[in-house]
Amino acid sequence: MDMLLSRGSSVAPRLGGVLRYKELKMDPYLRVCTLGGERLTLTPTEFALLLALLESRGRTLSLRELAERVWDDAVYISRGDAIAVHVRHLREKLRDTAKPFDYVKTIWGVGYRIG
Repeated sequence: MDMLLSRGSSVAPRLGGVLRYKELKMDPYLRVCTLGGERLTLTPTEFALLLALLESRGRTLSLRELAERVWDDAVYISRGDAIAVHVRHLREKLRDTAKPFDYVKTIWGVGYRIG
């Protein structure tokens, strides 16, 4: 598994700082993510995207906010549907491909959120 962080993503090392939502658990310090106890293999970008969403659980993150947190570059959103493609891949790994989505929710015209 690639354990590198995407450029610009930040994870403050914190012991016991496991993030949870439904069957999803993420330990940013150990860089481990599981779904129903099964370890997920995420790319650095998918990990950073999911981390940003989990840290902001219940709040919608705009495309600009996601680009800044994941790539440290708000200009990245001008490259078409790049974020949407990464969200789709993340949903596939979370087995969250049927609407309504259980994990990563699309807020049309705004961005994405979890919870």
